[in-house]
Amino acid sequence: MPFIEESDLLELHKDIDKAQIINERLLDQIKYKNKELKRKKIQRNIFAGITAIFLIASLAITSFTAGLSTSNTKLAENSFSVPLDSLEGFKDRIDNLKKQNEELSLVNEFYLAKNFLEKETIYSVQIKSFVENNLTLSSQSLNNTLFVKSNPFYSYSLGNFETLEEAQKFRKQLVNMGFEDAFVASYKEGKRLKIEPAN
Repeated sequence: MPFIEESDLLELHKDIDKAQIINERLLDQIKYKNKELKRKKIQRNIFAGITAIFLIASLAITSFTAGLSTSNTKLAENSFSVPLDSLEGFKDRIDNLKKQNEELSLVNEFYLAKNFLEKETIYSVQIKSFVENNLTLSSQSLNNTLFVKSNPFYSYSLGNFETLEEAQKFRKQLVNMGFEDAFVASYKEGKRLKIEPAN
């Protein structure tokens, strides 16, 4: 069995490490060359596409102008040109109108859902009522909140539930959080139908 000196083994490890570093550098160079080849290929394809579009446009313009040569005077009277800046302005305006249309459709869906909820019987958990309208409780960030005026009180309720059981479960959670006077009420078309006795 052959015997290898420790110094020879260390030299072998150094040679292996050097070879590995050289291989990694070669792989990096190959990757770089591949990227460069891909970039050049894309540039060639883009250039070929632009050239083809230019040739097609030139042929179209030539055939168009040849066909219009007889009616050139009528064309001059009825033609107009639009600056490129105004076309960009029209494009921006169309994009803005599309955004506004999307926002309006969201608002429309919200009101359709609200109208549907108002026609259905819903259950909510009333947490407080005041004689005066307390605007500090109302917030745009509060979702599923009802503010109902039943003379002379303003009632504040949380949650919109389809079933009484869901509302009762939510009421228990609110009671555990410290809203001990909370109770379930049902509403239809913005008016209270009945009040559940506190359990």
